[in-house]
Amino acid sequence: MAKLKLTKNEQKKQKDSLKMFQRYLPTLMLKKQQLQAEIRGVEIRVQELRATKARLDMVFKKWIGVFGEKGIFTPDVLRITKLRTREGNIAGVPIPVFEGAEFEVANYDLTTTPLWLDLVSDFMKKAMLVDLEADCLEEQQRRLQKELRTTSQRVNLFEKIKIPEAKANIKKIAVYLGDQQTAAVVRGKISKRGMEAAEEPKAS
Repeated sequence: MAKLKLTKNEQKKQKDSLKMFQRYLPTLMLKKQQLQAEIRGVEIRVQELRATKARLDMVFKKWIGVFGEKGIFTPDVLRITKLRTREGNIAGVPIPVFEGAEFEVANYDLTTTPLWLDLVSDFMKKAMLVDLEADCLEEQQRRLQKELRTTSQRVNLFEKIKIPEAKANIKKIAVYLGDQQTAAVVRGKISKRGMEAAEEPKAS
């Protein structure tokens, strides 16, 4: 750490720094609050989606026996061909925003496959969309939490270190300059008395 210079220029520099820290701190604190609120909102939405997925899984389990019939429903029947997302922005943080997905259903013989295969495909699309949206939201959450950590560190730096340090430096310089000014006045008075004494006529 550089040694503090006890000068008027350094005092001005410290005062300017203090003003800057005090000006930016409220903005950082507001950003921190906004990020915390957004993260809570995303967490709630993820929980809702995971609960929906759990309910869909319960329904899916009831169909397992049918799905296994002669290996009719296999992973090849339904696949994702395109994931649709766009880039959003929350408190200056770029985030992915889920907009849906496109699926491809394999061609199958309508005369030899059960009627329930179409229903199962639609059901699986819903379940997969829920999972995809939840994954996208969890990525949002990860990015927002990373920015929150950085912002919190800056708030702590300004609030607990930089602002108190600048105030202490300003006070230290002010005391030093005040002492120097007092010493200069005392020296001036002593010098004046010395000159006055020198000018007095000597006794004969």
